[in-house]
Amino acid sequence: MPELTTIGFDADDTLWHHERFYQLTQAKFLELLRDHAEPSHLNEHLLAAERRNIAHYGFGVKGFTLSMIETAIDVTDGRVPAKVIGQILDAGREMLAHPIEPLPHAEEVLAALRESQTLVLITKGDLFDQERKLAASGLRAYFDAVEIVSDKTAVVYDRIFTRHGTGPAHAMMVGNSLASDIVPALSAGAWGIHVPSDYQWALDAHDEPIDNPKFRLIRDLSALLPIVGEIG
Repeated sequence: MPELTTIGFDADDTLWHHERFYQLTQAKFLELLRDHAEPSHLNEHLLAAERRNIAHYGFGVKGFTLSMIETAIDVTDGRVPAKVIGQILDAGREMLAHPIEPLPHAEEVLAALRESQTLVLITKGDLFDQERKLAASGLRAYFDAVEIVSDKTAVVYDRIFTRHGTGPAHAMMVGNSLASDIVPALSAGAWGIHVPSDYQWALDAHDEPIDNPKFRLIRDLSALLPIVGEIG
């Protein structure tokens, strides 16, 4: 049996730009509430709200928008103007319609790998938003399967790589997030290829698992093909 039979790819900030739109929206949010709280205070409260609300709203733009509204209410002691709430909602809707720009080398790498590997898109977040972005990216045809999950854990990776391949021992996960793409995939027994993005969500921070022999760090997707060839 080949060492590799299945390769999973994260979507946001691995195949196309995404986190930068969160950061632009967060900058708008800080400006909207500049008369009520210092930026550092707002950022701290917003991050706490996001962390607290993941269990209720999941990952994605809708949860982020609700966390911004909750933070606005909190830091103003309930006095935030309705107009500001409306502007936060507008910002959230803009995020749900932002243009999709594939990252450099994404399409050429997928085109090369699909000849020899089963390719699976593994992403978390709002179902409708993730489906929209995938359709707009023009990359759907390269994937044998798409898995949109509520969270990424070792159990989830084990299930996906068993369903779409020969198990995690013969699988690889490629992504920009150490916390959700790499560490749990390694825990499941798969290879983990970290492709850092220019923008990182604070809740995605994690130490590099440098002691794991199946961990690799690459500068961009152009370096993936030699690694796949090496592993076989």
